[in-house]
Order: sequence, then structure tokens, then C-alpha cells
Amino acid sequence: MNDLVTIRRAIVSVSDKTGLVEFARALARRDIEIISTGGTAATLEKAGIPVTPIDQVTGFPEIMDGRVKTLHPKVHGALLAVRDDPEHQAALAQHEIAPIDLVCVNLYPFEKTVAVQGVERDEAIEQIDIGGPSMIRSASKNHDWVTVIVGPEQYEAVLNDLNSLGGKTSLSLRRELAAAAFKRTSAYDGAIADYLSSAQGDRARFPAQLRQDFSLVQELRYGENPHQSAAVYASPGGPGACIPRAKQLHGKELGYNNIADAASALELVRSLKIIAPDLVGAAVIKHANPCGCAIAKTPLEALENAIAGDPLAAYGGIIAISAPVDLKAAERLCRDDTFAEVLIAPSFTAEAVEALKKRWFNMRILEVGPIEQPKTGELEQRSIPGGLLVQTRDSLLAAPKEYARKAGPEPRAETIRIAQFMEVVTRAVASNAVAIGGVDPKTGVTRLFGAGAGQMDRLTSCRLAVQKAGELAKGAVAFSDAFFPFPDGPQILIDSGVGTIVHPGGSKRDQETFDLCEKRGVACITTGLRHFRH
Repeated sequence: MNDLVTIRRAIVSVSDKTGLVEFARALARRDIEIISTGGTAATLEKAGIPVTPIDQVTGFPEIMDGRVKTLHPKVHGALLAVRDDPEHQAALAQHEIAPIDLVCVNLYPFEKTVAVQGVERDEAIEQIDIGGPSMIRSASKNHDWVTVIVGPEQYEAVLNDLNSLGGKTSLSLRRELAAAAFKRTSAYDGAIADYLSSAQGDRARFPAQLRQDFSLVQELRYGENPHQSAAVYASPGGPGACIPRAKQLHGKELGYNNIADAASALELVRSLKIIAPDLVGAAVIKHANPCGCAIAKTPLEALENAIAGDPLAAYGGIIAISAPVDLKAAERLCRDDTFAEVLIAPSFTAEAVEALKKRWFNMRILEVGPIEQPKTGELEQRSIPGGLLVQTRDSLLAAPKEYARKAGPEPRAETIRIAQFMEVVTRAVASNAVAIGGVDPKTGVTRLFGAGAGQMDRLTSCRLAVQKAGELAKGAVAFSDAFFPFPDGPQILIDSGVGTIVHPGGSKRDQETFDLCEKRGVACITTGLRHFRH
């Protein structure tokens, strides 16, 4: 075994063609023979890079729509042969097999395919790569002699070795790449197993072994507190718009708490698309809870009304908006009474970015791309000492047809619409959660007026929501994430002037709340759906 191995022959077959032409051209300049398949070969030929088709190596054509093309002894023998073993060398000579020194393969995009809501099973199955993992495993097993690449991010390291070592790669790099390769195939197989398990029925099924496949994005300055170390990782198949993969356009480095709150803000505006797909949603998060939220026709209106939910708490908060930020919206955020630690949007106009940069040196501006409605059935997890808690994400909302009027006047259509908005907002508030909202009489925009979050008793949550809402509570809709165990909380809401109370129902004392509402002429609606968030 030699520490340095000369690269003379490579097989290149990739789905992700990022940087492919540049990398292959660098190999060709060193007179490295490039063997390739299908679409990869076509891409390289179009770029004028010499390519040896795989069927010239195997003497056998690609068959079965490309399902069988590299599963051949002249490929795997070329990869698995131990170069200083006389018997292996004799076998190569006897069967006229030329060694392959480098494998560059990234796999069919199975994870991305199954991440698309409603993907057909047949389409998912066709994205299960067979030849790719086989070549990766063969090359990785024989990493003493073979260099294996499973992603474009590894091209630079390999080229650095080739350039500094005269066309050779080092054993240390080959070992590092082999370890990464086995991690990739393990994660890939795990994703397939998880998909096939969950596809057995409509109800989410939990795998016997929960596999993790997260890529390090960056180490953070510290965690929730300065004495804690921290890092952020990205999952391969998460939502398209997400914080770990966001493009930061401006501002200082994100912190642990910034990222956690930014994810909450983005998830809230994503959920607003369920009930108001044609409107712009905006949310302000402070310490994991929404202190402001609104839906409006324009980004400026949405931002203005979200901030108005609690201007004091909004200062130094995290703001997310579901539509591109234009100059008018940016100018609103440049006012002296407003400051956001992080601003998240699908995109920003150039003028908006320049205005924000000029006004705020430290504001983190994150561009996340198009924001779609959340998928149902996704799993979320929480670390606990000794293990993980895993559950399906709370993505379900009660349909208006499931609302049951239990007391008071029949609610108007506008009231039901506000109740739907308040369910989305309240679901994002830490339990015990009570929130009050409605149409702002000054702006005509539906928004959050005030919330009581994370209290040990629901009575205090009611008091806080009323205090935050102030005079706007009169005629508004109050939403509770769970039932009222006693009518004392509803009493506080009614005394503030709330016109409609919405809650899941289910308490043994529900009738006492219903009787109170009936007596005071307040509509009481139950949804049958609880939204605890711990």
C-alpha cells in the first residue's frame, strides 16, 4: 500500500451536475481517462471533454431504462482490486480489466423526490439508485487505492491533492472521503427504508431505528447562553424555504436563539398560507412566541400591522414575511421605533436591501426563496437526556364545518374567518396559550391584538392577553389552545369586551363556560382540536 496513488482512470456519473464540467475538465487536463454514463456523458461531451462510454468498458449496453449499466465485473473488479496483491493483479490481467482509480458519483435524488407532497410511489421507486451506491461502496472499501467522491463540495479537496501532489491523492484524504461516502450511503438507505415504512399506511409509522442525516452548516458563537457551544445543521429533505439553507444578504453572524426564533417565524407565515393563500402574512417572534401577526394585501400593510400587535415586544424581535420585501416595506423597517434582529422573506428588491443596509448595520437579512404551505405528516423531534421525543408536526387546523356553536349568537362569516386566523396564530404560542385578535378598526387588517403565552395556568394567560389587547379586545375573537377548566378565564375575556370565544372543548365543566357565554351574549365555539405547544 502506498500513501500516494496516481489517478489515471476515473468513472464519473452524477445527478447533481453542480461544478461537474469544471471538475472533469481539470481531470482531462491531466490526461485522466473519464468513463461516464447517460446524461453525465452527454453533458461532458457537449462541453468538449473526452469521455469513454460505460458500454465500451463493459462490452454490454445500458439496459432496462438505465437500471443496469455499471453492475459489471469490469467496473467492480476495477474498483475492488488490491493493487499490491499478485493474485488480484493476475485476475485483472486474465480478464482484461483496467483499474479505476477515482469514482465520482452522487446518487439519484431520492430524498428530494419523496419530500415533494403527493409524489407517486412509482416515481419514488425509480429514484432508488442501485449502481451508484454499489460503486461508492466498492471504491470506499478499497480506499487504500481508490478515491471516492459523493458530492460537488469535495471537488476542491481532490483537485488540491492532485495539483500539489503531481496527479496523486493522499491516503489521509482517501480515508476521509471513504468515511463520508459510507455515511452518505447509510443515510440514503435509511431514507429509503423510512419512506417504504411510512408508505404502508396513512398514519405515520415510526422506524425501529431513527437515522440522522444532517450536514453541518456552521458552528455558532455560542448556544442559548454564552457558556454553551452550538452549531446548526441542515437536513437533506426539509422544506424548500428554511433557515439553515437561507441566503444571508446582510448582517452579523446568526446566533442560536436567532435561528430558533427565525424558524418559528418562518413556520408561522408558512402556515398563514393555508387560510389566506392570496394575502401577505407577517409575523414577529420574540423568545419563541408571536408578539405580532397579520394578514394583509401588501407587504407594507402586513408588516405595519404585525408590528402593531405589540410594538414594545417587537423591538429586537424576529420578523418573517411571506412575500418579497419592496422599498416601501423596507422603509417601514428603517424607522427609529422599529428594529429587527433578523428579517426573513422569500426575496428582497435591490432597493430594499440597500435601504436596510444603510439603516441597520447588524440586521440579519435572510432570503429563503418561495414560501409554500407546510406539508402534513412531517416528523419533528426534541432532544431529551437519554433519547429523543418524536412526533408528527402539528400541521392540522380545524375546518370551519367542524366548528360547533355552543352558546351565544350565531357567528358571522367574518368572525369565522378571524377564528381561522387566530387558530394559526395561537397554535404558534407556547401553552397555556390564549390570544385575542380581529380586524384593526384603524387599518382594516386582520391581526393579533394580544397574547398570553407559556403560563402555568390558563387564567393568567387570559389576563395577559387582555392586558396586551387593551381596548381592541372589545368585539374581538379570543382563541384558547385548550379547553377552559373553569369559567374564570372566560369571565376575564368577557369582561374585557371579547365578542367570541373559541376553544377545543372537552372539559368536564364546559357547560359552565357555555352558560356564562349565553348569559353575557357572547358566542362560544368549540373546534374539537387541541394545540398544545410545549
